[in-house]
Amino acid sequence: MKLVGRQDRLLIAGLTVALLAVFSKQVRSLLDFARDVEQNSGVALLVPLIILTVVFLFHQQGKREAEKARAAAAEGESREAQARSAELEGLVVFGQSLGRALDLDAIRDVVLKHLEGLTGTREACVIARRDGQWQMLIDARHLTPSATAPSSQEYVDRIVAHASVSSDRRPVLTAGSLWWPMMAGDDIVGFLGVPEAHGKALGTRERALMTAATLLGISLRTAALFGQVRESSVKDGLTGCFNRTHALEILESEMRRARRSRLPLSLIMFDLDHFKDINDAHGHLCGDAVLAAIGQALRDLLRGSDLKCRYGGEEFLVLLPDTPVEGARRVADTIRREISKRRIPWRNQSLSVTASFGVAVAHHSETDLSAFIGRADSALYLAKEQGRDCVCLSSEPAVV
Repeated sequence: MKLVGRQDRLLIAGLTVALLAVFSKQVRSLLDFARDVEQNSGVALLVPLIILTVVFLFHQQGKREAEKARAAAAEGESREAQARSAELEGLVVFGQSLGRALDLDAIRDVVLKHLEGLTGTREACVIARRDGQWQMLIDARHLTPSATAPSSQEYVDRIVAHASVSSDRRPVLTAGSLWWPMMAGDDIVGFLGVPEAHGKALGTRERALMTAATLLGISLRTAALFGQVRESSVKDGLTGCFNRTHALEILESEMRRARRSRLPLSLIMFDLDHFKDINDAHGHLCGDAVLAAIGQALRDLLRGSDLKCRYGGEEFLVLLPDTPVEGARRVADTIRREISKRRIPWRNQSLSVTASFGVAVAHHSETDLSAFIGRADSALYLAKEQGRDCVCLSSEPAVV
């Protein structure tokens, strides 16, 4: 390192000349004394004195430069410490916010709020598994495929296929971006991506990004487990339909919505004909297999927005939002036909069952849930009286 610059040398020379001018008399006396000593003792003092003076001046200059360097280094370390502190604080807030997010929608809101501050870019995106399929949880415009590119799902599948081959937690470059796997234990539960150019320039931010990916992975796993627990608490484990308690809550909510929107709301109630005979002849395990097959038939036939409920025993409810009574009757008849023709394997034989159906529509001003269910139940018993394996509508007219 160059200790003395051009300006420093000029300054030193100027100071020297000034000192000589100021202390010229003392300097002459000192030089005369030095010459007297040299003449009397034979020891040369003048040249060493000049050398020591010059060395002293350079030494002082070097100390000043070293102090400046130490001050600059301390300032840089202080800035780095402040940046690390801010980074750690951001990660703590991010982790706390994720800790309160118990589903994918809540996690997405947290990521949208905090991820830019952690990664330094608005173009970060997140891929996560949703409903059994890899999907973009956070999509960045620069990563969205063009009209000539493969479909969005194919695009995501290609990224997952490439990024999943990584054997460690290092990012994988694919589709023009760097992708960090989000881990929960040894399982990959998602991917965090940033543009390639930004990813290579992350520097110390890479640690924050890797930590954010880890926090996101844990949060996604927690949300998945919470969803499984919640689903098991509101669904019947045998049929996969909602249980009675949860179904009644949804029924009340849908009735309020129907009153506000003035849209139709229909209810189907059905139960299996002679189900006790199946249990008596083949045992309760066979009856369970029949109920499970009915639950699968409902999932195969109905919309995701249609409420499927095991009301009790072999009795089921199906709620059809925005569906008039005639549409509900057609749906009930479709379910009836599907149940009657479906063969249920049991040990070395094949069983078949039938069901009887009652259909009712909610009044536009109706507030009594029990009355609504009661009309569907009455129609169901009318179907049983008419020979079973049929559909009957509630005889009570709708009041508007």
